[in-house]
Amino acid sequence: MSESFRTTPPDQPWSGASNAGNGYQSQHDGRSRDENDAGEAGKVVLVGVLGGLLSAAGYLIYRRLPEEHRQRLNAQFRSMVQQRITELRQNFNI
Repeated sequence: MSESFRTTPPDQPWSGASNAGNGYQSQHDGRSRDENDAGEAGKVVLVGVLGGLLSAAGYLIYRRLPEEHRQRLNAQFRSMVQQRITELRQNFNI
């Protein structure tokens, strides 16, 4: 094709212009790979700590429930687990 007829603008990444990208540009935000990894590790630790706090709060609430409520929760949990096991056995033909 001639340069006078162009189907895509030259600033588009899929165009044939020499200034266009090849689709493999890195995302450069001024930080190195190690800094990005450290940021991700910090997020993972934060999520783990928050999960631990939530589970501890749930356990404290559970311990303060009357015995009949705890028994009812245990029964509901057992029936839910049994249903899931049955579903898995049916799905995998065990």
